[in-house]
Amino acid sequence: MTKEEISEIYHLPLIQLMHKAAEVHRENHRTEELQISTLVSIKTGGCAEDCSYCPQAARYHTKVKAEDLLSVEEVKQAAQRAKKGGSSRLCMGAAWRNVKNNKEFDQVLEMVKTVNQMELEVCCTLGMITENQAKRLAAAGLYAYNHNIDTSEDYYHEIITTRSYGDRLTTLDNARKAGITICSGGIIGMGESAEDRIGMLYTLSLLNPQPESVPINALVPVEGTPLAEQKRVSSWEMIRMIATTRIVLPKTQVRLSAGRTEMNGEAQALCFLVGANSIFSGDKLLTTPNPEINEDWALMEVLGLQPKKAFASYPQPKIVDLDPKDLPEEKKIRWSRPTLKS
Repeated sequence: MTKEEISEIYHLPLIQLMHKAAEVHRENHRTEELQISTLVSIKTGGCAEDCSYCPQAARYHTKVKAEDLLSVEEVKQAAQRAKKGGSSRLCMGAAWRNVKNNKEFDQVLEMVKTVNQMELEVCCTLGMITENQAKRLAAAGLYAYNHNIDTSEDYYHEIITTRSYGDRLTTLDNARKAGITICSGGIIGMGESAEDRIGMLYTLSLLNPQPESVPINALVPVEGTPLAEQKRVSSWEMIRMIATTRIVLPKTQVRLSAGRTEMNGEAQALCFLVGANSIFSGDKLLTTPNPEINEDWALMEVLGLQPKKAFASYPQPKIVDLDPKDLPEEKKIRWSRPTLKS
């Protein structure tokens, strides 16, 4: 789609937009299924980035305290709890600007292997990664790599200055080259315009292939961050964004992510109706509040939704014994518009 076509969809009268999105959703997905994912912060706080929304940035004075990397055993226990609670995907997040080739990365690779062997989809969000590091993660059995583009390219510099838009797209390209599925979305409610939301979806739609997973987050303002006083978006705005995403990215798993604590059951149900088919469950999303698992199960029962099984969309990655020395030397990739699908 062109940006103009996406804009026409986004600005449809809401009831028409919802109807169209629900049709696209039914045509491309099992609408009775909802994937439950659990997000675990394996390394909290102390990040060198200046993302205006993030309480884990070291430069902001928030209540989040820097913590060391979790042990493999701690992650294994978290994965066991997640699986028992109905999750089919475990997402591990580390507050790093970029991955370094050190003992901590080796420890993360062992975490990936461990969770993969538990027959859970393993996703990581570790900041920027190189092509070599992506291949090592793939060899360890990583299923998905999350690296959000956050907003449009035009508005991006208003939110982050320590990492470029091109840096983010390069990381996605590196993960894709390693054969890892892509999880990339953004946040609404950061002061951006409707055109910025449209621009974000346009960029995601041009990735070839399109991301297998797109989380849509509503900003959760946190005291001490530059966006602490930002007004929260309404449920109607989230419904409009989810519906547009479903139409623009018909095959993608659309994740109703941060901000669900401000949405009642009826609003969440409308999001599921128009295209959201995944949620993060558990009392926290890294450091921000999230609905309790029992609340989610109660809502799913009312709506007749069933949890989606792991690897239902793509097969489980095989763990490969791979020595980093066996990998080809890295090639630095520079972002340029011609690499996008026309």
